[in-house]
Amino acid sequence: MSKSRVSTFKAFRSRNYALYFTGRSVSQFGTWMQRTAVVWVVYTMTHSPFMLGLAIFAEQFPSFLLSAFGGVAADRYNRFKIINITQITSMIQAVLLAVLVMTNHYAVWEILALSVVLGVINAYDIPARQALINEVVEDESDLPSALSLSASMASLAKLLGPALSGIILKEFGAGICFLINAASFGGVMLSVFFMKKPKIFIPKNKSKNAFKELAEGFVYLKQQSSVGLVIVMLGITSLLVLPYDTLMPVFAKIIFKGDAATYGYINSFIGAGAVAGTMLLASLKKNAPMRRILVISTLIISIGLLCFSLTGHFYAAMFFAVIIGFGGVAQFTTCNIIVQSEASPEMRGRAISILLTAIFGMLPLGSLVIGAVSQHIGAPKAIFAEGITGIVTAVVFATILKRKKDASLQLNMKAEEEMLEVV
Repeated sequence: MSKSRVSTFKAFRSRNYALYFTGRSVSQFGTWMQRTAVVWVVYTMTHSPFMLGLAIFAEQFPSFLLSAFGGVAADRYNRFKIINITQITSMIQAVLLAVLVMTNHYAVWEILALSVVLGVINAYDIPARQALINEVVEDESDLPSALSLSASMASLAKLLGPALSGIILKEFGAGICFLINAASFGGVMLSVFFMKKPKIFIPKNKSKNAFKELAEGFVYLKQQSSVGLVIVMLGITSLLVLPYDTLMPVFAKIIFKGDAATYGYINSFIGAGAVAGTMLLASLKKNAPMRRILVISTLIISIGLLCFSLTGHFYAAMFFAVIIGFGGVAQFTTCNIIVQSEASPEMRGRAISILLTAIFGMLPLGSLVIGAVSQHIGAPKAIFAEGITGIVTAVVFATILKRKKDASLQLNMKAEEEMLEVV
C-alpha cells in the first residue's frame, strides 16, 4: 500500500472513529434518500421553484437560529447522550413523514412543518457530531484525515442515496424512502453504544451563561481574523453560490425532460465529484496551503456552475455536475479543517457552531433567493449568476489574503530591522 493511501485512511487507526464513521455512513445514506424524496414530493405537488426553496429553507433555517446554542450544548453536556437523543427524535420525524405519505393524507404545510422539526433536531445533532470527531480521533495529526473522510462519507451518501431514492420513488413511492431513513438512525445508536467513552465527556461549564459563551466565541473569531475571514467567505458562498441544488429538480424535469430518476442521477453525479474532492483532501500533506486550496475550490465550483447552466445536453451536464460536486465539498471541507485545526481547544466547539450557523443561516436564505430569482429569469440564468458570483468571491478573498500576507511580511521585516538597530 502506497504512503499516500496510508495517509488518506490513517484516521481509521482510532477504533472509536472507525465506529463513528460506520454509523454515520448508514445514517447519511438514509438522510439523502429522505431529502431527495421530500424535495420531489413538494415539487410534484406544487411545480414551483419557489416552493422548492421554501422546503429547503424550512429544514435549514431552524438550524441557523439554534446551531450556536447546539454548539454550547455540545461543550456543556455528554455528546454521546445528545447524539442518541437526536437520532431517536429524527427517527420519529421520519416515521411521521412515512405515515402521512403512505396514508395519502398530507398537505404541503405538513411536509414543511416536519422539515422545521428536523431542522431543530439538526441544530443540536450536527455541532455535537462535529465536535465529537476531535475526541474519537486518538492522534491529533489524524484530524484532517478524519474530517476529510467524514466529508467523503457524506458525499458518497449523496452519490448513492439520491440515485436509489429516485428508483424507489418511481417504483414504490416516497413513503418507503422515509421508512428506510427512519431505520438508518439505528446505525448511529449502535456505533455510539460500542464506543469506549473517554472521560472528557464529563459535563462542564454548566454555571456559565449560554449567551456569554456565544459572545466569547464571536470575540475570539474577531481577534483571530484569519479564521473568522474563512467563516465569512463560506457564509457568502452559502448564500449566493451553494444553493444551486434548489433548482436541480427544475433541470431534471424541464430542461432534461426527465422524472424522479433523472433528478436522482443529477445528485449522484454531484456526489461522485464530492467523493473525489474529499478523498483528495484526505491525501494532502500536513502543511498543505489550505487557504489557497479554498480559493481554488471556489473557482472550480463556480466554473462548473457556469458550464452546467449553458449546456442543454444531459450527459455533458453530468460531467459538469461532477465538477460542481468536487468544488463544493472541497470548499466546505477545507473551511472545516482550517477552523478545527487552528481554533484553540477551549474555543473549538463555539468556533464550529459559528461555522455551522453561517452555513445553515445562509443556505436556506439563499434557497429562497435563488428560487425567487429563477421564477423571473429561469433556472439556467440563475445558475449562471451563481457561477459569476462565486468567481468574484474567490478573487476578492484571494486579494484580501494577499494583502494580509504582505502586511505580515512588512511587519516582520520592520521588527527585524529594529532588532538589528538594537544590536
